[in-house]
Order: sequence, then C-alpha cells, then structure tokens
Amino acid sequence: MYLGGIIKAYRDKHELSMQAFADKCGLSKGYIAMLEKNLNSKTGEPIVPSLETFVKVSAAIHMSLDELLDIVDENQPIDISGKRNVSALSSQFDNIFPVEVKKFPLLGEIACGEPIFANEDRESYVLTGTDIAADFCLKAKGDSMIGARILDGDIVFIKRQDIVEDGEIAAVVINDEATLKRVFYDRNKNQLTLQSENSKYRPFSYEGEELNHVKILGKAIAFQSDIV
Repeated sequence: MYLGGIIKAYRDKHELSMQAFADKCGLSKGYIAMLEKNLNSKTGEPIVPSLETFVKVSAAIHMSLDELLDIVDENQPIDISGKRNVSALSSQFDNIFPVEVKKFPLLGEIACGEPIFANEDRESYVLTGTDIAADFCLKAKGDSMIGARILDGDIVFIKRQDIVEDGEIAAVVINDEATLKRVFYDRNKNQLTLQSENSKYRPFSYEGEELNHVKILGKAIAFQSDIV
C-alpha cells in the first residue's frame, strides 16, 4: 500500500476529514489529497513524498517511522534529498539529480573474513537509490573485502541468483554460515574457490561432496558506505 492509501485507511477508520488529518500532521489539505491520489497535480506524475512527510505521517497515526516503512509498498519512491531547491539546481547543472529512493530488506550481517552465522531475520530496511536492481542487502562485517572497497559496516546490495560469473563477488552460505567473497570455478576439477580481497586471508576451496554444503545467495551488485 502506498503512503496515501495508508493515510486514507487511517482517516476512514477514525472518521477524520482530510482537513482534520492535515492539521494533525502539519501538512496541507491539498498535499494530503495528492498523496491519497498518488498523483502530483502539478506534474501529472506519481507523487514522491519526502522522508520528512513520512516522519510527520508516522507521528500523526501513532506509529514509528520504521513500522510505517515496513508496511508501505516497496515500490513507493521517497525523496530523501531534503533540499527544496534540488530541482532548480538540476536544471542548471547536468551532474546534480534529485534523489529518489526505495527500501531494501536488511537481512543482518555477512562476514568479510571468516564465515559467520547467516541471520535472515529481517531486522530493518535500508533506503537507497531506485536504480539499484537488488533484492535485499546485508551489512558487511570484517576486512577481507577491503581490496574491493567494501569495508566493515558497509551495506552490500545483493541480487538473488543461484550462480554468478567467474570472478564476481557473491554472498555465499557454507553450512548455514554466510560470507562475502569473490567466486572462481575450476570446471576441470569441479572445484569452487572463494577468494578474499585481502592478502591476509587464505582462499576457501570446495570440491566433490563439499559442494553440496555451499549455496550462492546472490551477486553483490552495489554497496553503500558512510562518508567520514
């Protein structure tokens, strides 16, 4: 359900007029109407509410922001730029773009080093650009992938697939433990090797029956780091 649908359902349940709800969350009646129609009346395009709007609505319906993001449709775009003049700037500079985001389920931590337990409990969601064609994301733990610029604490976005190309980075489960490694195949030996991007870690090789205990979750296609 899009944000406007959640608002409409709340208004109907509590018998609130559009103006009453607008007053309750500090937004205009006209903007609430656009949210409920999921249509920007000025552009004719689907509306892209800001993260600030989500914060105001979550407070108005007595729900935490995380809870609201959990139930909103995963295709709901969210503007997290926080800048009212981004559109004006983007018309002046060809390398400035408004930011639209979608949310990805964060499935816990994945080892960049020795494998760790694969926790697939959905702890929360991560907001990032709509152009990332991933299915879920994991938080990197350790330093074994620093050669690929993936650092401890980075968010790694994974496209779910059972096999990756030779030399690609993948999230791999070994006996219910997960790790992030570069994958290499030796088809002559029927051998799979998981290689770190840090020389202090040795590669892991699997062949024969051992391959039955190795499962590729998906291909790492992007990562997100904090600027420090």
